[in-house]
Amino acid sequence: MASPTPIEDSIREKLTAALKPTTLEIYNDSHLHAHHAPMQGVTSKETHFRLVITSEAFQSKMQPARHRLVYSLLKDELARDGGIHALQLRTMTPEEEAKRRAQEAGSD
Repeated sequence: MASPTPIEDSIREKLTAALKPTTLEIYNDSHLHAHHAPMQGVTSKETHFRLVITSEAFQSKMQPARHRLVYSLLKDELARDGGIHALQLRTMTPEEEAKRRAQEAGSD
């Protein structure tokens, strides 16, 4: 049986294999954008994603380089008809994530 979320499945597989993330959160926000003019006639329910990725692979890379790395891993999903139209990324190293969590805990 075919998966109802083939693009999300592909994102998860590729990022997990290449980046070995300690955190990988995938949010399919496509339903929030279905009414936008560029989405008229698009039948895919997997066009807009928001990703939170924590990985050692981002160590010593600035945000633009991290994003290019993710884009290169997902180039097929970005290029295909009915594929990813928009991709929002939050990329962190484990240290950056720990620092963010500590700051959030301190502000409670």
